[in-house]
Amino acid sequence: MSDSRKPADEYVVIRHRPGYRLRRSLILLGFTVVAAVAGYAAGLAQGGFRFSSAEASAEHLLDQVETLQEQYREARQSLINLERGRAIDEQALREARNTMVGLETRISELEADLTFYRNIMAPSETSKGLQVDSFTVTPARSDGTYDFKMVLTQVGNNKSYISGLVAVNVIGTQEGEKEVIALRDLSDEIDDLGVKFRFRYFQDIEGTLRLPDGFAPYEIQVVAQAEGRKASQSERTFDWKDLTEN
Repeated sequence: MSDSRKPADEYVVIRHRPGYRLRRSLILLGFTVVAAVAGYAAGLAQGGFRFSSAEASAEHLLDQVETLQEQYREARQSLINLERGRAIDEQALREARNTMVGLETRISELEADLTFYRNIMAPSETSKGLQVDSFTVTPARSDGTYDFKMVLTQVGNNKSYISGLVAVNVIGTQEGEKEVIALRDLSDEIDDLGVKFRFRYFQDIEGTLRLPDGFAPYEIQVVAQAEGRKASQSERTFDWKDLTEN
């Protein structure tokens, strides 16, 4: 009888193995799914962490860009302010220099005028009576045409008027030959050999002269002749080059 049970027992055991294996397979499958889900969740979490880090880096870079842009705007505005300031400073400097030049020129003119009047009112012993004080020429618009101005003074004894004639000669060369030309031949404003004057302290005589073509001047001779009770003569020669270079 024992022999007849063995097969039954063995059959029962064999019949229960498939269910055990199924349960075992299901359990293993469950662990696998859980592990897979856990791994996926871990992957999502890790991916989310990397995304958060990249987003933070982008925000940081954006903050830096905005900071640099603000610094650029400030630097550009500073440059504009400096350029404006420099332009203002340069303009103010130019104006100040021009003012200084003008003041220096005016001071020089006033000092010259002061010396001029002092010489008239309180002359030295060697410079009294009628004097040819100065002669100037200035190029005009037309070639060979010049504006001229001469100043006659009465130095010292100027309680009464002095009168007379002043003659002007331009000395130069033409075609290699020396030539002396009277002012009346160079100016349409003068008809006589001399220009009349009458003054107490000083007198300016102005006009325009035109040099002939091919004429090269090198001197101007001025001779003033007083008439009457104060009869006297004053003569002075001016270098043309010195006159035109001033």
